[in-house]
Amino acid sequence: MAERLALLGGSPVRTTPFGPWPESGEPEARALERVLESHSWGGFPSPNVEARAFAEEFAAYVGTRHTALCANGTVAIQLALQAARVSPGAEVVVPAYTFVATAAAPAAGGMIPVFVDVEPDSYCIDPDALEAALTERTEAIVVVHLACSMADMDRIEEIARRRGLLLVEDCAHAHGARFRDRGAGSIGDLGTFSMQSTKLLTAGEGGAVTTDDDVLQQRLLSLANCGRKEPGYDGFPERMLGHNLRITEWQAAILREQLRRLPEQHERRTAAITRLTARLEAEVPGLRCLPEDPRITRRTHYQWILRYDAEAFAGVHRDRVLEALHAEGIPCSGRFYVPLSEDPLFAEDPLTNPAVRAGARFEGGRFPVTAQAAYHEAIWLPHEIFLGGDAAVDDVVAAFARIQQQAETLRHGAGQSAGSAAR
Repeated sequence: MAERLALLGGSPVRTTPFGPWPESGEPEARALERVLESHSWGGFPSPNVEARAFAEEFAAYVGTRHTALCANGTVAIQLALQAARVSPGAEVVVPAYTFVATAAAPAAGGMIPVFVDVEPDSYCIDPDALEAALTERTEAIVVVHLACSMADMDRIEEIARRRGLLLVEDCAHAHGARFRDRGAGSIGDLGTFSMQSTKLLTAGEGGAVTTDDDVLQQRLLSLANCGRKEPGYDGFPERMLGHNLRITEWQAAILREQLRRLPEQHERRTAAITRLTARLEAEVPGLRCLPEDPRITRRTHYQWILRYDAEAFAGVHRDRVLEALHAEGIPCSGRFYVPLSEDPLFAEDPLTNPAVRAGARFEGGRFPVTAQAAYHEAIWLPHEIFLGGDAAVDDVVAAFARIQQQAETLRHGAGQSAGSAAR
């Protein structure tokens, strides 16, 4: 007889927390001490010593000529669009299934984000939907490499080049991912990265923009440094109203050490997810991993997404399964993102959203793949689970197996989730 579900009064599968994130140790302590003793802690003069060193190291890691650092991943997208001189009022195509920042960044620059649906096999932007959304006002595309997937860069790069559009990669989830052995952030005109607390490479906050273009790099550095034109910024004649978006030396020093850890962490996550995939396939029908795209020559795992089939769980809604997983000690999420047109963070307030002042309207719009993922299908597992080795993976499998074995009991148990009733 299987142990009773923790949600219904049994003992949880896992009673100890997964390992801490971020991982840190003596290298990070020495880096912080180095900055402390330098008495130069901020981002000015820009780029400062640690920031310059990390920018060079990160560009080499991604495979671009340049990296410009900034305060966070949201402003990285905004800087990329502004450095490329995208016009106020221009349309910028973004996926509907992503964090609000992907749309908020163009909106903050007075541009109009246009939402399109995603592909069911990757949850990344659908190239057909993208092309159908293009108009004479479109000037840029922002693709998102989501969770453990990369967008179809063959098709999207071809569309962008044929239509003369700026192509920006949002790589907030994809530090180190590679498509046809080209680094995420090196395929489009610009790549943007977040170093926020949950990300694969983190200093708590921080951002970066990668590019091979000398002029774009000069503009990026100027925009992040209050619009200053330092010596050597002679690739562009204009003066731009910039912002103080510099990264601090504390963050840059931590990022240098975290970057050194990243390859080994990728290896641990990959080994753990290989084990998870094999065990779920053999033991827990109704949970499918997103298909592997052979063009992705290095897959990274910011979050691992499983596609949930309620029929294999006695018709129990996904949100109820998530409640049960949490009770078993497994961190997870379903509504990690919702369709951007429904996201309360994307407020249509003309006093805070310049795109609305410019006449943009975001209500309505049907994004069936996004809605299916957000409200019914996708289960997101955070990457720190997969740094815990075989025991952590086995606990995840055991929790799913227990829930499936007792799905009928769960379906009829008290406390049916609001999500199952609403959707």
